[in-house]
Amino acid sequence: MSFNYAISNASAGMRTEFYNAAKSFRPVKNVLKQSVAEFASRANKEGQFLSWVDLPKAQIARVDKIYDMVRQLKGQTDAKVLTVLGIGGSKHTVEHMLGINGLNLKGDKVKFYSDIDSTSFNRYLQEIDGDITKSNFLVASKSGSTFETKDGMLRVMEKFKEKMDPKGLFPLGTAKDIGKYMVAVTDKDPSKSELRRLSDKNEWLGDLYIHDDVGGRFSALDDHALFALAYAGMKKSDMIKMLQGAQDMSDIALNPSIHVNSPLMQAAFWAGSRLNGIKDSVHQYLGNMFKDTAVWHTQMQNESIKDSSRQITKITDAMHHSSEAWYNPANKYAFGLTAPMDHGAASENTNGYIGAIAKSNMMSGPAMVEHVETAELGLTPETAGAMTQAKGFATVYQGIIERFAKGEKQPEVLPEVLQPNVEFYKKNLKPIGGNEPPVVAGRISVNA
Repeated sequence: MSFNYAISNASAGMRTEFYNAAKSFRPVKNVLKQSVAEFASRANKEGQFLSWVDLPKAQIARVDKIYDMVRQLKGQTDAKVLTVLGIGGSKHTVEHMLGINGLNLKGDKVKFYSDIDSTSFNRYLQEIDGDITKSNFLVASKSGSTFETKDGMLRVMEKFKEKMDPKGLFPLGTAKDIGKYMVAVTDKDPSKSELRRLSDKNEWLGDLYIHDDVGGRFSALDDHALFALAYAGMKKSDMIKMLQGAQDMSDIALNPSIHVNSPLMQAAFWAGSRLNGIKDSVHQYLGNMFKDTAVWHTQMQNESIKDSSRQITKITDAMHHSSEAWYNPANKYAFGLTAPMDHGAASENTNGYIGAIAKSNMMSGPAMVEHVETAELGLTPETAGAMTQAKGFATVYQGIIERFAKGEKQPEVLPEVLQPNVEFYKKNLKPIGGNEPPVVAGRISVNA
């Protein structure tokens, strides 16, 4: 089985192969260099929400501070676990980064709470044996007013009050006592974040923030993720390698050469397939390390391309039941597969399986295989950073390429980095006129 186009980024530990894809590249090949120039003209500019392009370089300078804060938080409470309170990019990016770096495999270092119903909260409390003081808490929200996150935070703080006063842990049970367990990751400007104001008032630890012009789905290398990785036991040297790998991928992704720029060509593959009338597509991930990556990538796809017709799924779980649709001759799909470079005892079977899936895909439509370098429990740190950064570039490039190929003007701010439609449901959470709001963060129901 031979590919008709391949790109190797050896320094990033990544190789991308394209099969049966010449037709996909045809409608977009003349706009690729133009698309790189367009992206480069916007990268790291205020108001373009592309400041994640050089974020890894800036974060390398913050690594020591983040590890110092982790040590301080662990030292000021008896809690062994960190619970992340956040939704969307504040949660899925952390889950993704822990998974591909082979950390928190037992779920005993970092936990997550993002629900709003009573049963889910009771189930979370069971995870920490019903004792709220067994966990520290990282509250992640850019504005600090996200309802789902604020609701969880207030319920957690209420449980601290119930625990502290009767037990006499802290005789006054003050907000500052509770604050010893809390860390905020939010806007650095108190005027823009009520969470920052709360954190400052009650002297929560440190100064972690979500950087300006970095959207949630593009924030996998921002403070909330790095803090959680450090808390879960990632070596400082590995974190630096990961960030350097991500920055190296930024350089690759701004290179106009189609023989080097793998994120650009992945975007061209998806864009060209759509322009050729293939509405549905699937991106498969092989291996348990990618379980949460599939969730994060789905968020990236839905919020940026604003199209849920691409399935993003972990295999082998999905192969038997999903194959009925994927390989049905009546359906037209484009296929992507991200697969590990296996160096272990299962390597022969792994390589054979990858080859079989790739063959099945290419016999059914245009196909792409992305090979990524592994360590014992996940990706190598360099590849973890590079692959994560590449997903952001490929997603934004797809929209740019499609618009240029259709002769459309690029808007002032790229729609791939905005999410205006989220406001559709948010406005229905707010009171109308003088009526009581349908939701109140932390409210205790009368029948409780």
